[in-house]
Amino acid sequence: MPSSAPVPAYLDHAATTPVRPEVRAAMEPFLTESFGNPSGIHSVARRAKTALEEAREEIAAALGCRPGEVVVTGGGSEADNLAVIGAARMAARGGLPRRVVVSAVEHKAVSEAAHRLEPEGFSVRVVGVGADGILDLDDLAAALAEPVALVSVMLVNNEVGTIQPLEEIAGIVRSRAPGARLHTDAVQAVQWLDVAAAAAPADLVSVSGHKFGGPKGVGALVVRAGTEVEPQLVGGGQERGLRSGTVDVGAAVGLATALAVTAARRAEEVALIAALRDRFATGLAAVPGVVPTGDRSRVVAGNHHVRIEGVPAELLLLALDQDGVCAAAGSSCASGALEPSPVLAAMGMSRDAAREAVRFSFGYASTDADVDRALAVLPPLIARLRGGEARTAAGA
Repeated sequence: MPSSAPVPAYLDHAATTPVRPEVRAAMEPFLTESFGNPSGIHSVARRAKTALEEAREEIAAALGCRPGEVVVTGGGSEADNLAVIGAARMAARGGLPRRVVVSAVEHKAVSEAAHRLEPEGFSVRVVGVGADGILDLDDLAAALAEPVALVSVMLVNNEVGTIQPLEEIAGIVRSRAPGARLHTDAVQAVQWLDVAAAAAPADLVSVSGHKFGGPKGVGALVVRAGTEVEPQLVGGGQERGLRSGTVDVGAAVGLATALAVTAARRAEEVALIAALRDRFATGLAAVPGVVPTGDRSRVVAGNHHVRIEGVPAELLLLALDQDGVCAAAGSSCASGALEPSPVLAAMGMSRDAAREAVRFSFGYASTDADVDRALAVLPPLIARLRGGEARTAAGA
């Protein structure tokens, strides 16, 4: 049931975005009368099949590939798993060593997929980053001193928003490991970058609809011609045999629509979002002990990641939620405890400092009212939480 509670100031667009109105409208027929299975041969199925292939063409146009190179998946994590595990296995089967190289700041869908290959005899080499979150290119070159099967470096980081120099990375890979497949997780990039151009050097590109106004539960993997991938889901032979299972036509249409609308409005939206983010950042900077993470000139327009000294992120986020502001920590919940982010550790941040790190992220639906609310709530809340910490310490 829809809630009647007031809409909070939502500053967590890097986690997920509201579905664009155009996307809802495009999907609706495939949730009602046009419900056919696109694998069938009768007229209802054929209508669904036509819609799916038209969506595939739109997805391909937005991602800079041919329609036959698009594999519709159940989201970005599935696309990452298919790319990393599937391509590494096929490359090794073709004679390349069982070696995989990933950056130290990858999403777990990449890093854990890589480590899942280890029981099969693969080794995983993790390439470090600097304090700015940018890949250490010398370390990458050293990692490629021997042939490898796959290299995976994300285009935009999901926590701190850093844009990686993918063209330079691809140049190093091509010169030092010409047989390796290059994958990029572009899940966080679509709202901010022309992925068709930015990810052009990659053999495999992952995206996810809900990060830019599309529905949850749908993504795509670009598998460029000549790149072999072992399927991870088998059974029905859909998606050229690379991803079995009945395709959610409505979701695929929603993904295609979200990509098209985002591309058409990107320049305008990025400028507006950047202005909101910068106003928020300026206001928050007036609070003592708020330290931005990394090199903020090299991050996407919607990300503002900071350490708020003396305030545990978990306490801050719970209090913010009670005051009608949604944000996130670059951490995951493990065994009931908020664990510091591996991304921040890779950037050289101490464990204690990482526990004070918070991500505020903006998107196409962000408003001035969101910024006003957040800036009204945060300074007194930070002061109150710091006072509570000081009283607790004094009482101890």
